[in-house]
Amino acid sequence: MTERQGVREVVDRGMVYPGGSSGERQSCCFPGVCVLPGGRWVVSFRAAPTKEGMHDQHLLITWSDDEGQSWSEPIEPFAPMKIGDKTGVFRGGFMTAMGGESVLAALYWVDYSNPDLPFFNEETGGLLDSRICFSRSEDGGATWSHPDLMDTSPFQIPTPVTGPVLRLANGDLACHFETHKHHGDTAEGRPAAIMMFSSDGGKTWPRHSIIGQCPENRIVYWDQRPSVLANGDLLDVFWTYDNYKHCYLTMRAKRSTDNGATWSQDLDTGIPGQPATVISTHSGEHAFVYVDRTGSPAIKMRLSRDGGDSWPESTEISLHQSDLSSQIRDKNSLQDTWTELEQYSLGLPQTALLASGCILVVYYAGSSNELTSILWAVVKV
Repeated sequence: MTERQGVREVVDRGMVYPGGSSGERQSCCFPGVCVLPGGRWVVSFRAAPTKEGMHDQHLLITWSDDEGQSWSEPIEPFAPMKIGDKTGVFRGGFMTAMGGESVLAALYWVDYSNPDLPFFNEETGGLLDSRICFSRSEDGGATWSHPDLMDTSPFQIPTPVTGPVLRLANGDLACHFETHKHHGDTAEGRPAAIMMFSSDGGKTWPRHSIIGQCPENRIVYWDQRPSVLANGDLLDVFWTYDNYKHCYLTMRAKRSTDNGATWSQDLDTGIPGQPATVISTHSGEHAFVYVDRTGSPAIKMRLSRDGGDSWPESTEISLHQSDLSSQIRDKNSLQDTWTELEQYSLGLPQTALLASGCILVVYYAGSSNELTSILWAVVKV
């Protein structure tokens, strides 16, 4: 079914996986997506009985060879894995098409040695130990190598990965993540958005840049979503939070013209919400998909015709509109913010460019935070 939205349109939509019912997979969220040269859509997501709990969570992978009309039975290729003396599970995975049927997955490992501990410690503001591992598939996602731990030195603190590895214009790979303090650390946290670089295909990651870290610890750069634009520049967009006023700001962006070595000052997009990766379209425009929770939660998109410097409201269209009330609450602390985001039942859109020039958007949505499915939409731009 085609849904017309002004000069652009949602040309198709469907479901990757139906959560939202009783059972161990009723809460499906945190998707990843990549499109292979042969046309296969590969999607990963986390399935669990509850959104916020650590018990019985599984990272699943499925794929479609007919543009989303049917999907393979999800597989769970990554078993719980020990790092040091800690057994952990994989909470998420983000995939990069590497050519042919080759796929590189950046996996989000979380300490599960004490399953009764919450992921976020409301007393300290710390996270369970979080690490990044890499796995490869050479058959379009059907089978995967044993995960290898990434050396994130000098960052020996929780490092949640925030998206797929980027293939830069100079041939390097870039992996991006956040840094957070340890679960029991009572000192003030200083979160940062980091990017690390590999010139040997991901074997080593000797260089890094700090993209976002506020000296006063006021502005927090969450959920960074960098992309390589058609001209080779990097554009990184952030879900941005004011740690003094305990409120979200409009999304900020930063630009790099030297393959991530240095970054611009903040660029204010003027848009409220949580970002997906910006896509360079075949027409030369840039498409920005995001979650707007200022009212009834919605997935929206805007276009830029000046390389990402501005995103006019006149270009905005809605890709998914829920019938829920706003899920934004008044907050008095960072802990209140984490409690709020655990209640979200729509979000984390991931984007990919199709050979047709349309944009594939994958996201989670449902009637409550514990009852969510993985959905997709294709947008003609």
